[in-house]
Amino acid sequence: MALPLLPGYSFNKNLGKDKFHKSQHFDYSNGVPMLVGSEKPGIGGELLLGQKQKPKYSVFPKGENSHAPSWVAFDKQVLCFDAFFQEVVPQSKEEKYRVRKCKIYFYLEDDTIQVVEPEFKNSGIPQGTLIRRHRIPLPPPNDDQFYNVHHFNINQEMVLYARTFKIMDCDLFTRNFLRKLGVRINPTSNIPEDPYSKVRQQMEESMKPLRPYERQDTLKQFLDHDRNVLCFYCYWDDSDSMFGDPRELIMHYFLADDTIEIREVIYPNSGRDATPKFLHRSRLPKHAPIPVSQPGKKTDRTVLNVFGPMGHGGRYILDSLKTGAVEENFYKDCDLTIGSVVNVWGRRVIICDCDNFTKEFYRTKYGIEDFTPVQYKAPPPPKPARQVPPYNGFGSEEDSLCSCQSLLPKPPHKDFKKLMEKDRQGLESNVLRFVGKMDTDNPIDKERVFIISFYLSDDTIAVFEPTQRNTGVIGGKFLERGRVKKPGQALFKSEMSEYFTAQDLYVGARLVLNNQPFQLVDADEYAFNYMEQHAEEFPRANIATILSKIKSISKEKQNQLLAMADSGGNGFILYEHFRSLLAATDCGLSEHEIMMLGRSYSERQEAEADVAMMLAVAQDHLRKKHFEAFADMVRVFTHEDRNRTGLLSSKEARTICKAFQLPLTDDLLRALLKTYERESGEIDYHAFLSGINWRENPTPPVLPEDMLKFDVNWNGTPQGLAVRSVHYALLLEDVFGPRGTTATEN
Repeated sequence: MALPLLPGYSFNKNLGKDKFHKSQHFDYSNGVPMLVGSEKPGIGGELLLGQKQKPKYSVFPKGENSHAPSWVAFDKQVLCFDAFFQEVVPQSKEEKYRVRKCKIYFYLEDDTIQVVEPEFKNSGIPQGTLIRRHRIPLPPPNDDQFYNVHHFNINQEMVLYARTFKIMDCDLFTRNFLRKLGVRINPTSNIPEDPYSKVRQQMEESMKPLRPYERQDTLKQFLDHDRNVLCFYCYWDDSDSMFGDPRELIMHYFLADDTIEIREVIYPNSGRDATPKFLHRSRLPKHAPIPVSQPGKKTDRTVLNVFGPMGHGGRYILDSLKTGAVEENFYKDCDLTIGSVVNVWGRRVIICDCDNFTKEFYRTKYGIEDFTPVQYKAPPPPKPARQVPPYNGFGSEEDSLCSCQSLLPKPPHKDFKKLMEKDRQGLESNVLRFVGKMDTDNPIDKERVFIISFYLSDDTIAVFEPTQRNTGVIGGKFLERGRVKKPGQALFKSEMSEYFTAQDLYVGARLVLNNQPFQLVDADEYAFNYMEQHAEEFPRANIATILSKIKSISKEKQNQLLAMADSGGNGFILYEHFRSLLAATDCGLSEHEIMMLGRSYSERQEAEADVAMMLAVAQDHLRKKHFEAFADMVRVFTHEDRNRTGLLSSKEARTICKAFQLPLTDDLLRALLKTYERESGEIDYHAFLSGINWRENPTPPVLPEDMLKFDVNWNGTPQGLAVRSVHYALLLEDVFGPRGTTATEN
């Protein structure tokens, strides 16, 4: 009964299809029309009648519990099988067939197979890769399909290109992989032996030499001492021959094979050809030159003719006693020592020295410690000093000297290391500042005060004169920063001029700067502290040197010092009295050395900081520069104060002031911040900003005299610790011992 034609039923097979392409089955090959697409599907990719779908990829397109493709999941995973095949050997009476062992590799990522036969020595047949890696089809009639992992098992035959392989075993990874696939693995079996190979093995084992061979093993020496070469510096005196002269040679002894190579040292413009080698690498005989021997006289082995005719058919044995053998002695490493004479084919070569590796070798192997070189030539004469033309006055002396040292003038080298070490680093200025006055008879110039700054980074000097009211002298820069020559030197000379150094500046020193004499009368606290900390560089700040000068005075002066007494009887004396006593001893102490003694044995009293004076000076500077950004500074300080404590570190406060370009000197700013610093080391920025705000909290105007006094002190802090009295009892004890102190007390 026919089905009723209901809605939804249709006999159109194309209904729902979306592919209608047709494969190309016919094409031209070399101009001949032929069928080329017999394996291609029909319309829309549907298989034709009798066609089977072939797998395009591995039967395992994805890894276990993974969505990765097979070439990722099974990358570098290979199944290995041990197999063999029999090969017929026609027209041979020794063997009828041959058993050839091989390994079959199956690559899981793309189902490719590779067959490799291990190479055997003296097999006489080509071995190695028998079948390159590719997909191998099954034997007919299933040649349209390829081998996959299900075709492999132990004790199973496989036909690969009409050659039958039998799998006998596999490795552990292959066995575990097949078990996980559910394959029941057959029991393993041994590969049958090759009859002809067994006969060959028995024949080789039965072969015995008629006499033992003497083995000369040189491989161990080569492996132990390969690339180890002893180097000797030698000397050959060839002055006896015509046009001969002494020669310098370099001898190389190769420990790997006891050979010697000699090269000649040829200096430029010596007039000799640069030959590659003086002696080629070879073993050097001790008693050379030697006469030429007959062929066969020198051999490694000595044989005896036992019986039979000479030549072929006779019987010979090895002479272990080496009767009649010609021995020849060659130089060894034990024969080469410093001072020994080596016979190099009739030339007397003296070994004079060796390199460090050779010394260590002889010290380790032979225990030699004396490696004194042999002097074979006179020391070279000293090079004459280069005559430098005198300075001509153009440019600096260093620049003119560089133009005389090379054809291409180069700029003079500066002491970069000293610049990096002594340049300004944070609060460490590395600048020594002194107060100087003119050494002149002019009453106006005598009252002028100068600040002489010495920069330790490049040994330069700068002179500045502070402005003084009602003196008639305009202050400011007196001498540009630069190196200053010492007086009394000729201008046009060949030698370099001497410049002032840091050791030439001290209190009491007299300097002549560009024909202008100055007398140093004081220094700042930083200069004193720097000299005390670097006493080894500044002899006038070295307490040990100063005390030695006091010890060298006469007995009369010593008694005068021992008779010193203070009014209070507590061992202290006023500094002015102390200074006058040391000046009267005539022991050669300068003003700086007396001040160093006073600072070392002083009773210091810390002066009080004049905060009102500092604030007045600071407001005066801010008023002159029209600085009014106090509200912005309050907002920035408050923003940086995360905890709203009203305190900030000194570094942060200094950074903010520098960001606003506060027109105050570094010393004055540092002194003000130090004034408002709490015990915790933080700054009360509200009090600081309120103190310098000249709009809201103006201070009384500062007098010019006070401003001048403040400027002369270089900074707003008081002059360190004032020296008022000296502990003379401790000083006398250090100079003359406890006896001096006892005598004084009595």
